[in-house]
Amino acid sequence: MSNAIIYCRVSTKNEEQESSLNRQRTELEELAKQHNLSVIQVIQEKASGYDFEREGLFEMMEMFKLRQADCLLIQDDTRLGRGSAKIALLHLLMKDNIKLYTVSNQGDLQLSDADEMVLKIVSMVEEYQRKLHNAKIKRGMKKAVENGYKPIRNLGNKGNEAGRERIDIPIEEIVRLRKAKLSFNDIAATLRGLGYPVSKATVNRRYLEYIEKMESLQEKKS
Repeated sequence: MSNAIIYCRVSTKNEEQESSLNRQRTELEELAKQHNLSVIQVIQEKASGYDFEREGLFEMMEMFKLRQADCLLIQDDTRLGRGSAKIALLHLLMKDNIKLYTVSNQGDLQLSDADEMVLKIVSMVEEYQRKLHNAKIKRGMKKAVENGYKPIRNLGNKGNEAGRERIDIPIEEIVRLRKAKLSFNDIAATLRGLGYPVSKATVNRRYLEYIEKMESLQEKKS
């Protein structure tokens, strides 16, 4: 059974809007039962849909980030927000593979053609921004190597139970790129562009080895 969050919103703080919030909650709880979802949190807000800075939204996104839930139930997509705020939230939720259910669709959220088109454009722009960022990193690293920069390398094959030759890669670059919020996949792609034949798994493993080593050194000092 999937864990779900119910999100209800009305645009004003008038007392008569309280009944609307309660109605949304009742309908969404019924929707959860229909789809065999376990509701772990109900969030109710009185705020404008154009306002992106909503405490309820922050709480919801934090729970999704911590993987405490993987489904969101809303009356319809306008309850998330209006205009750019709605598109931004939909984009973030879809990137995190959060499944959306609505009362208006009695199941999976069905986007309008216009919203689908905008979200595709946003995803394309974000992807090209990521590629441009990686290209700038590759260019900078290549120039550094051409100017005599020599990355610190790990010891070859020490402790390698499989007996395969251990690939030498610049661990300090992995750490630096990780601090820059790049994924392990993006870091691997950047290093491959510099001539290091590494996979995402290798980059992930070396990074974890480095973290463990640093933590061990820290413990010895303390």
